[in-house]
Order: sequence, then C-alpha cells, then structure tokens
Amino acid sequence: MREHRIYDVVVVGGGAAGLSGALTLGRSRRSVLVIDGRAPRNAPAGHVHNYLTSEGVAPAELYATGRAEVAGYGVEVVDDTVTKAHPVEGPDRARFEVELADGELVRARRLLVTTGLVDELPAIPGLAERWGRDVLHCPYCHGWEVRDQAVGVLATGPMTTHHALLFRQLTDDVVVFTHTGPPLAPEQAEQLAARGVRVVEGEVTAVEVTDDRLTGVRLRSGELVARQALVVGPRFAARADLLSGLGLTTSEFVVGGHVFGDHVAADASGATAVPGVWVAGNVTDPQATVIAAAAAGVKAGAALNADLIAEETDRAVALRARAGAHTGAHHHAATGAPDHGGTGTHDHAGRGVHDHAASGTDAVDAETARHWDELYQRRERIWSGRANPHLVDVVDQVPAGTALDLGCGEGADAIWLAGRGWRVTAVDVSATALDRAAAEAATAGVADRIDFQRHDLTRTFPAGVFDLVSAQFLQSPLEFPRAEVLRAAARAVASGGRLLIVEHGEVPPWSKLAHPDVRFPTPEETLAELDLDPDGWRTERLDAPRREVTDPDGRPATLVDHLVLVRRR
Repeated sequence: MREHRIYDVVVVGGGAAGLSGALTLGRSRRSVLVIDGRAPRNAPAGHVHNYLTSEGVAPAELYATGRAEVAGYGVEVVDDTVTKAHPVEGPDRARFEVELADGELVRARRLLVTTGLVDELPAIPGLAERWGRDVLHCPYCHGWEVRDQAVGVLATGPMTTHHALLFRQLTDDVVVFTHTGPPLAPEQAEQLAARGVRVVEGEVTAVEVTDDRLTGVRLRSGELVARQALVVGPRFAARADLLSGLGLTTSEFVVGGHVFGDHVAADASGATAVPGVWVAGNVTDPQATVIAAAAAGVKAGAALNADLIAEETDRAVALRARAGAHTGAHHHAATGAPDHGGTGTHDHAGRGVHDHAASGTDAVDAETARHWDELYQRRERIWSGRANPHLVDVVDQVPAGTALDLGCGEGADAIWLAGRGWRVTAVDVSATALDRAAAEAATAGVADRIDFQRHDLTRTFPAGVFDLVSAQFLQSPLEFPRAEVLRAAARAVASGGRLLIVEHGEVPPWSKLAHPDVRFPTPEETLAELDLDPDGWRTERLDAPRREVTDPDGRPATLVDHLVLVRRR
C-alpha cells in the first residue's frame, strides 16, 4: 500500500541519524517512512560509547530500541534499500520518488538521507576481518577498551602522529608502523620520541591472529611485531550513489588542508543544494560519532518540519486568497440505527469535539449547540457504538495515518480508527457528545491517539491537513452551509489522502409517509459541489450502497446511502 501514499518525509537509512530524525518528525505528527538496509557502519563493533544513558549498548540493541520508539509515533520502518531517487512533478505535492530494491516506488514531499559511509581500508590481508574489533580508528569509540595494551598505529596519511599521541594517552606501549605513509616530519618524530612512541620502518603485509585475537603485525621483512590492537585511518566514502538522480554529487572531505574521503555537503541544518533534500550523520559528517549523528538527525528533522510548515502555510494563504476564508459547517452525525425522526437513520458511531477549539462565545452558535446537546441528553447513548460500516469498508485496507472525523458524535468512528493505529482529530459542536466520546476513548485505551475538539463548523474548522477526512452523515435539520463545509473538508486533505463523504440517499422506509418530498443530493451532485480540480484529484467511488438494518418496530429494513470517495493526487 505504500506506493499509494505520499509521505511527508522518506528517511533513507535507519541508523542513529535516520531514526533520530524520524523520531523528531513523528513527534511533529508527520507521516514518515524509514527505509533501512540493516547495514550500519558500526555493525562489527561490540558496543556504542559516549552515548549518554546508553553507554556500552550493542549497536543492534540501540537501533532496535530506536525502531520501537519511532513506531510509537506512527513512523513506519521497512527493511529494504533505495536504489534510485529522482524528482517528480505533478498536481500533488510530492517532490520525490524513490525506488526500492524490490521495485516498489514510494513518493515523498521531502527526503532525509542518512546512509552513512563505507570505511575503505588498506589492502592488507586480515585487516578488514578485524575491523571494529581490534583493528580500529577512533580513540573515543574504542580507546578505553584497549587501554594499557600493546597498540600499533599504521601510517596511512597525515594524521598518523595525531592518532599515535591520542592513543598514547591510553597506554604506554604505542608503536607507529611507517608502512607506505608519508615520511614523518622532524617535529613529528621529535614529538613521538618525547612521548616514548617507537617508530618501526617497513611495509606491513599482514596481521597475525591467534584464537580470534590480534597478536601481531607482520612486516615485508618477515619481522613480527607483537601487538594487541592496530589503529588504521580509513578513507571515508559516502554512501551517496542514489543521490545522483537528484543532481547531488559528493565533494572532498577536507580537514586541515588534507583530503580524507568524500561527503555530501550541506548547511548546518543538513539542507543540501537540492531543495527538499536533507542529509545527516556520516554521509555528510564522516567524523560524527553515534551520538553526534543522532543530534544531527534531530536538527535535520526539526528543519524539515519547519520547511513543510512554511510550504503548507504558503499554500493555505494562497487558497484563502483565492477562495476566501472557509466557513466550515457545523455537523451532524448519523448513520444507521433509526432514532432521529424522518430525515435520518442512525447506526452511527460517534465523532466528537471538545471545548478547546472555541475561542470565545461567538465560536459556537448557541442555538446549534443547544439543539445537539439536547439530542444527546435524551439518553445515555444515542448511536450504536459501532463504527460506520462504509468507513470500515473503505479504510480497513488503508495504512494508518492522520484522520479528521467531522461530526464525531459519541466517538465510535474515531475510536475504531485509533484502535487501528490512526491519529485522529475528532470534532463536534455538542459538548455533551464530546465528553461522552472522550470517556469512551479512555475506556477503549485509545485516548492518547484522539484529539477531541469542539467546533461549530459553520464558524471554525480544525487546523492542519490529514490523510483521511471523514464526513459521515454530515446532515442537519438546521440551516447549514453543507457545500461550504464539504469544500473546507476537501482543503484539509493531505497529498495522497482521501475524503470520504457518506450521506443518506433516501428517507428510511418507515419515514417516507411523513416526509414524501425529501430528496438528498446524489453522489454526482455532491462531487460537483466540491468543485475539485480534476488534475489534482482522483475519484475512487461514486455509488449508492445499501445497508440492512432493523426499523423502530424491530423489523428488517433496507437503507440507501450515498457515498463519495475522492483522493488527492
């Protein structure tokens, strides 16, 4: 189902940077997909160090915990690799499409690339097999573990003396192997001698291992120098091949005038030269430790969220200028079991609003609020407590995201959605209905996934955009600007999201004599009232499904509903 959805952000790489960025975005209620090949740079290492509160944790354990934490905020994680990424153009707001190794295509408004790097080691037999164990490079990542041991430093570049002096802080027994590195400058040789660091001339041809432990370094001369650990400065190669389709290339990673590999250049927040593409972690900063990469992911996630907010605000301003401020419409909430006079059948399953949305007494029409509060105060339960069947039918196979439930009543639809992983904003004009819905949500154990808000939709409308906007039987016996409210509902649909409108199609059989002239809009008429841009929307359903119910006298009856399901491209 992922190919049918546009994510706010796709994160490529599920290490410390990627998961931290995803966590930040998930907590900002963004739809996020993390694609991870499960090949972290530090996989050979036994432990992660200098990570406050997680000191000494195994890398696999750290990432498993991170995956569980992001999942708690609705972030999806898939085990796969991205082979290509390229920009896209179209009527929806997706900017990018990524192709997975299995051929699946996923679209996103933004990309966060945290693919890390590959450590390119000298071609010395046995070296790569010991990497991250007793062949190492970072004194802050591995130094404590080799304290007081016999440590060798392989000269491969201009940082040899620097590395030797760092490890000399941890042990008295440090040897520099000149190997094929540049000659030591006189001042470097003096520094090493002053600290008691021995220099061994000659090319290293192999490392010796006994009982799965490094025991020595073999020179071309045949000499074996006993060592328990060997420090090697690798070349850093950014994992960035997938970025070529976006027009991004790597550049040299330079420190102190020396080139140590390549990386993807970015600003302090991780933004690259391609708008909408951010990077974090070792793919842009090869020297970042695990905790530094995680911090960079948080910073990039915050910057991405701010960038999306700016885009959404610009879009909202443009829509407001073109169409005027949406007025929104109040609400109803009915669907199935008969109990509402002649114009409705109620099998409904609540949707609700709390008091926090109203800003002052003018935010809710007193007569409207009184009408619906009196309805709900007639009995302890008005509707069936079951989710509306058409909502269940449509949504059951759709990946969970964010939902807006208009006219939520006693909350059954919102509770059903929340129980399947959706984060729901549920609104209603009746404070009585909202209180009842909130209590039901608490009983069901999903209160933390539902934001109940009180709105008179004729005056205020919930903020934000949603993957699903549900208007179930948003019909009212009161004067009510239905078309304006439904157009406002359409404006609240996110790219790739759906608007589901379900209404009564006919007066219930038991009420036809009392209401012989009542006529409801057809699905086609409702679609026309929405005034949607055909290039920006796809119609998925326009039909009149039937439902079998029980009438007020306990006899079987058939109800006709009208259903409109459209999806923003």
